[in-house]
Amino acid sequence: MAVAAVQRDDEPEHRNEVHLVGRLAGEPVSRDLPSGDVVVAFRLVVDRPPQPQARSTGRRVPSVDTLECAAWRRGVQRSLAGCEPGDLVEVEGALRRRFWRSPGGPASRSEVEAVRVRRIRRAPPG
Repeated sequence: MAVAAVQRDDEPEHRNEVHLVGRLAGEPVSRDLPSGDVVVAFRLVVDRPPQPQARSTGRRVPSVDTLECAAWRRGVQRSLAGCEPGDLVEVEGALRRRFWRSPGGPASRSEVEAVRVRRIRRAPPG
C-alpha cells in the first residue's frame, strides 16, 4: 500500500535555503572525485553582529563564522574562478550533509552547497 504525503494548508512548506554575504577566506580548491565529478571547495568568513550581552559576562565570543562551502555546478565554479581571497561575495544555496568512507571509517560533513556565487566587491589592495 502506497502512502502519499499530504500537506495541510496551514503547515509551512519545508525549506532549506542559505543566503550568505562574507569574505572569501582563501583560494577555492578544485578536487576531482573518483566518480568523475569535480567539486570546488571554499570557505566563507561571515562577521557576526555585535553581542552586547557578551561584554557583561566577560566571556570571549567569536566575532565571525567560518563556513565550509562547495560548488558542484560548472557555472558556479566559473564564478569562483574570478574571485580572490578577501573578496566580498554573496552565496546562495542549501545546507547539505555529505557522507563518505575515510580510512578511519564513515565520515560526514555539513557544508553549504552553493548554487549561486556573486562577487560584490574586490578585496582591498595590500
